[in-house]
Amino acid sequence: MQDVLRPVLVIGGTIAVTLIVGWIIDRALHAATTRKPQNRLPELLRRCQLPLQVLMGSGAVQLTYDLSELNTPQDRVILSVLATLTTASAAWLAIRVAGALAENSLATYASRTEDVARVRQFRTQLAMLRRIVTTVLALVAAAVAMLIVFPGMRALGASLLASAGVIGIIAGVAAQSMLGNLFAGLQIAFGDSVKIGDTVVVEGEWGTVEEISLAFLTVRIWDDRRLTMPISYFNNQPYENWSKGGHEITGTVFFHLDHAAPVKEMRAHLHEFLLGRKDWDGRAWGLLITDTTPTTIEVRASMSAQNADDVWTVRCAVREEMINWLRENHPYAFPRVATSPAAVPPSSGTPEG
Repeated sequence: MQDVLRPVLVIGGTIAVTLIVGWIIDRALHAATTRKPQNRLPELLRRCQLPLQVLMGSGAVQLTYDLSELNTPQDRVILSVLATLTTASAAWLAIRVAGALAENSLATYASRTEDVARVRQFRTQLAMLRRIVTTVLALVAAAVAMLIVFPGMRALGASLLASAGVIGIIAGVAAQSMLGNLFAGLQIAFGDSVKIGDTVVVEGEWGTVEEISLAFLTVRIWDDRRLTMPISYFNNQPYENWSKGGHEITGTVFFHLDHAAPVKEMRAHLHEFLLGRKDWDGRAWGLLITDTTPTTIEVRASMSAQNADDVWTVRCAVREEMINWLRENHPYAFPRVATSPAAVPPSSGTPEG
């Protein structure tokens, strides 16, 4: 009976103590959040409770395992599993802590500046750094599990380290595309060519940059489709970034009309219509004849807006309003299609032959 009771008391008591310690830490973080609500870091760190609990539990059981005097043939396997769990939970905890610090840094930076472009750039950099840190920690945890936890893998690890140069060359050649995307991602994150939240036109599609990972960039298109592309594309191919230098943008609407179209009246009506629109930012507007053909003229209406969404809305509204206004007040302004017989030039009077 004692052979069963002692392991249960030791291991169960160890786990119970770690649960109590984890609960105390969580309550302390909650109290810190209550005292200073403007400081989001304690609340963000509460997300680390689960990996912290696993880390403390597996580590404490390892330390007290000998006291339990379990003495089973699987002791080595159990200790290896516990060590692996401790290593994995430590990496998990580090990733959660890094995420909490990054999110808190972004919130603090956003509260101190009104420059939206700088906030988006900082957010892009933090997102890229978080992915790099996550990848590195996962690789380190896997290496520790292989080389330290499992003694049989140490010889393999030593031989791998001895041939690291050759393996590095082979891996570099085999993974050129992946490495190219990785370095392209770093260049984009710490450059200023494209950021999360930018409005871009890629491959003829207009959308907003939604996510930048180590290898791919995702654009949310205006109809909620997602366009995923290798991140190296944005270093090798031209694309439009409508947010570069600011969100303000000028939109245009073209009309093909008859030569008799009342351009001055159109200009006055366009201005009157824009004054009643909230999506027109008031910076600029205009209406000009930009081209002529033997049968029509090309009239361009331009209007400015705060962002790409507003300029799309105001362009559609201007197009609809001007067409309706012309149809109701100046129907003769639309292009005409000649239906009468073509005029024949008069005879020169010179006799044939």
